[in-house]
Amino acid sequence: MAIVGAHMLLYTQEAEALRATLRDVFQLPYVDAGDGWLIFALPPSELGVHPAGGPTYDSGVRHQASFMCDDIHATVADLTAKGISFEGEPRDEGYGITIMMTLPGGVRVQLYQPRHAMAITPASVRR
Repeated sequence: MAIVGAHMLLYTQEAEALRATLRDVFQLPYVDAGDGWLIFALPPSELGVHPAGGPTYDSGVRHQASFMCDDIHATVADLTAKGISFEGEPRDEGYGITIMMTLPGGVRVQLYQPRHAMAITPASVRR
């Protein structure tokens, strides 16, 4: 037996709009599984395990999806120009710089510029 990948799910009342955003704004590669049901390829991923407790956990968050970038300010500017909204300004969390973005249907996803050693080689470095 081998784990061959991971599959993330985002739930929204605006599924078609969110799929269009991931396709057209984020430009993620995809396949059509039928009837416009798009399944997106994601960049290399990491999985962190955090202890239960602290402000994020205490706010009700149990699992979190994040998109990582190598320049948060440039990425926020680019995505803002493409219609993505952000909550506040990027915050230095020590381990990295974070900001929450809101996607169609009110889906909140973190944008994250890590400052720690990464378990993956970002696509921008592999090219």
